Amino acid sequence: MTPQTPGIAMAKLYFSYAAMNAGKSTILLQASHNYRERGMHTMLLTARLDDRVAEGRIASRIGLEASAFVFDTETDMTSLIEAEHAGAKLACVMVDEAQFLSEAQVWQLADIADRVGIPVMCYGLRTDFQGNLFPGSARLLAVADVLREIRTICHCGRKATMVVRQDGAGKVIREGAQIAIGGNERYVSLCRRHWTEAMRG
Repeated sequence: MTPQTPGIAMAKLYFSYAAMNAGKSTILLQASHNYRERGMHTMLLTARLDDRVAEGRIASRIGLEASAFVFDTETDMTSLIEAEHAGAKLACVMVDEAQFLSEAQVWQLADIADRVGIPVMCYGLRTDFQGNLFPGSARLLAVADVLREIRTICHCGRKATMVVRQDGAGKVIREGAQIAIGGNERYVSLCRRHWTEAMRG
């Protein structure tokens, strides 16, 4: 990691993770609003492949929305963020759908915090429908300065930590590609006990 430039304030890399429907995007949008209300500039990023609302839009289930830069696995986060920072000093960078970051991009975001001195807040899922870590989430869990769990609940009232994928008829899908974009019609958040029961069938 590049040594921090003298005179640059210490900043941190944050990872806030949760199961589906925990309000991650809502919290991101509220945090950005708080910065901007005080006259500070934020940079929002979201995954290009998540086009449930529209490309380059972050939206919450309660109706909040904002435009965002998009990234894919080829995006150079360092160049993108530094270019924006050069035009308008950034107070914070906020990344939605952070599970879709590559490992290299997580290191680039860590460098932005360490070398440039801009706090980076990442929000995303920890695991996929099979209970496996996403590569981006795994690297964030390993290197982020601050880890925050955002809680939601299972139908039984326990904390939901897992998610199952369903077909259009509500049948649990147990195999398939790690990434399949969807919302409430496709995914259900469950506690570990009920996720295990669902996956066992």
